[in-house]
Amino acid sequence: MKRALFPGSFDPITNGHYDIIMRGIKLFDEVIIAIGVNADKKYMFTVAERLVFIEEAFKNIEKIKVVTYEGLTTDFCKKVDAQFILRGLRNPADFEFEKAIAHTNRKLSKIETVFLLTAARTSFISSSIVRDVIRNHGDYAQLVPDSVRVK
Repeated sequence: MKRALFPGSFDPITNGHYDIIMRGIKLFDEVIIAIGVNADKKYMFTVAERLVFIEEAFKNIEKIKVVTYEGLTTDFCKKVDAQFILRGLRNPADFEFEKAIAHTNRKLSKIETVFLLTAARTSFISSSIVRDVIRNHGDYAQLVPDSVRVK
C-alpha cells in the first residue's frame, strides 16, 4: 500500500490544502492528514476544532485519515508506515523552504517527499492570510472548505 502523510498545522485548513489532498488521493492508496501539535506555537483554532474542520471536509472519503501528532514528521511516518510525505508548493519561496526539509527528511530516513503545485486558483491562499481575514471580520468563505466555521 502506498501511504502518504500530509503534515501541517492546518490553522485552519484552506482550499489550497483541500486541492492538494484531493489530488493526492489519486496518487496514493491512502493519505493521512497529520495535524502537527507544537506546544510553543499559538494557534487561532484548537486541535479539536482543526480536527473537526478536516474530518468534516473529508467525511465521505475512505482513502483519507485524519490524526494529530507531535515530534519529528519522519518518526511519525515510520509509526504509521507512510512511505511518502505529501507537500504543496505555491511559489518559489515554498520550494526553497520545502526542499531543505525534504533533503533533511531523506537524510534522516528513507521517506520521499512528493511535491504538488497548487492550482492557480488557490495559489495565493495561506492559513495566515485566512486568519488575518477572520480576525478582521472579512468574508473568508471562498478561501476554506465549507466545514470551517468561526463562531
